Amino acid sequence: MSTRRAPADGTVVLTCGDTSPDPFPTTGVVRCAAIPTRAEVDPLLDAATRLVVAGSDAALAAVVVRLLRRERLDVAVGFVPADPSSEAAAVWGLPTDPAEALDLARRGDPTPAPLIRDDRGGVVAGVHRVGAFSGVSYCDEHELVRGEAAGLAVRPDPSSGDRELGPGGGGLAATVIGRPRRFRRRDDRVTFGRAATVGIRPGTTATASRDGIEDTRPLERRSWYRHTEDWLLVRP
Repeated sequence: MSTRRAPADGTVVLTCGDTSPDPFPTTGVVRCAAIPTRAEVDPLLDAATRLVVAGSDAALAAVVVRLLRRERLDVAVGFVPADPSSEAAAVWGLPTDPAEALDLARRGDPTPAPLIRDDRGGVVAGVHRVGAFSGVSYCDEHELVRGEAAGLAVRPDPSSGDRELGPGGGGLAATVIGRPRRFRRRDDRVTFGRAATVGIRPGTTATASRDGIEDTRPLERRSWYRHTEDWLLVRP
């Protein structure tokens, strides 16, 4: 059974794509596309006080985008990963067992979480990856790499919630992935800050993916930054 209105307690469970109905309740559930659309999410926001997203990392990111654009970051968000290898669950320390994740998502307390945006209108729920590239990358004023790298990964930094600078830094964690294969030494480095950029050397290309979705557009430059407001994530 599905409903387009929030139940009395304001909680709506979004089951995205082929997510199994078990162990979800029979009321207060809305079935939607694997990547929820504006038409599916926005009508819920007038009454909802908590959205539980059951699906992929990309589904979670799509819902947070709608909250951002509708200026409803006051709505709590819970997450039930469809995949036990969910990178968003790993980043935020969320359970991947469906029953345990659902219980936390519905009953747990929401806490402020740094909202990481990119320059193409998206948000990063788990990890934004750039494949092997030749170019330059910065995190705040710190140069991460100049030349070749095996990749770059940008994640939210969970230690930096509630606008405080946690032990990591300003809300974002950027990791340079190794060195080219001709180097024996592997040198993964994590740098924390509020913003990161990568620029690809002209005449070369790089692949990119955000929360498991491949970007088919040529990557020349990309930037990420912490939004001025946090979102509310239900987490342990």
